[in-house]
Amino acid sequence: MQQPPDEARRDAAENAQWSRPECQAWTATLLLGTCLLYCARVSMPICTASMSQDFGWNKKEAGIVLSSFFWGYCLTQVVGGHLGDRIGGEKVILLSASAWGFITAATPLLAHLGSAQLVFMTFSRILTGLLQGVYFPALTSLLSQKVRDSERAFTYSTVGAGSQFGTLVTGAVGSLLLDWYGWQSVFYLFGGLTLLWVCYVYRYLLSEQDLILALGVLVQGLPVAQHSRVPWRQLFRKPSVWAAIFSQLSAACSFFILLSWLPTFFKETFPGSKGWVFNVVPWLVAIPASLFSGFLSDHLVSQGYRTITVRKFMQVMGLGLSSIFALCLGQTSSFCKSVFFASASIGLQTFNHRCGQHSWGLGRCCGRGPGWLPDRDNRLLDIRVQPGGRH
Repeated sequence: MQQPPDEARRDAAENAQWSRPECQAWTATLLLGTCLLYCARVSMPICTASMSQDFGWNKKEAGIVLSSFFWGYCLTQVVGGHLGDRIGGEKVILLSASAWGFITAATPLLAHLGSAQLVFMTFSRILTGLLQGVYFPALTSLLSQKVRDSERAFTYSTVGAGSQFGTLVTGAVGSLLLDWYGWQSVFYLFGGLTLLWVCYVYRYLLSEQDLILALGVLVQGLPVAQHSRVPWRQLFRKPSVWAAIFSQLSAACSFFILLSWLPTFFKETFPGSKGWVFNVVPWLVAIPASLFSGFLSDHLVSQGYRTITVRKFMQVMGLGLSSIFALCLGQTSSFCKSVFFASASIGLQTFNHRCGQHSWGLGRCCGRGPGWLPDRDNRLLDIRVQPGGRH
């Protein structure tokens, strides 16, 4: 007796899921990949001051280079989820990582191609943003297809912890390399490590035939099967989709404002403070917070709570409580309290759990707005932080 189409599709999806050893291997690999993604992303902000001295950039020109990453990053969020559904998220991640890893390693060479360093650096950052923009939507697509529902939140939280770990590694190792060998060494190291990671994934976790087929789909532009087309009109009519989009938009805005301007806030508000404290402690707190949020979510689901109820609860924790601590950060003149509030806000932001890759991609696309206009944020900081550490 032939199975109904829905049951046959469900059985096929279950058979396509990773076994436990496969899931463990991919989780560790993707954790490292996320770490390297942020290592490459944060390399430019760490090196901007030294590069500005070498190339004679003023603050506005340096801001253009930094913000240009988001010009590209916001354009490929939805594309990443779509390609992940079409050819497989792991293949999208591998192909994009090989490209942005090469660009990162080649950044010092691009900077010395001619006298227009600002143009070359801006263009390279736009390309890097375009290529990295597909990573998280493709990752969401991959994990939604390959990981069991009961383990998905913890797996995603574990992989997502690589973003905080990568920021820590770049801040620590990158600062030492910057002092010892110059800004070029930072790009060489993290770009080279990314290419080594790509080689490992290609050799041990993906088959050459699957990768060739994926490239064929991209080159030939084969049509998507009818059942996999996204019903955009129906999606945009659902209030829940708009709620998911705006929640991710809010989370992205808050996260990138803290990521970009928290060091400047501490440096100008508390001039005598140690940089390694406020550059390390908040992101150190975020790593166990991210793991705990995934464990808590999976535990609540396993206890019988509805998945949608758990997701709403996690969003309230990630957006509501996080915003309260962020507001407290702007109302204290104590260094210790400021570090605590910043750590709590960033740590709680890891409780934001992912919706479907298309609606999440739309929210992340809009949420990259703070990165587009660095001069605007500079003016906000100039108003917010007064000389002498007064608020």
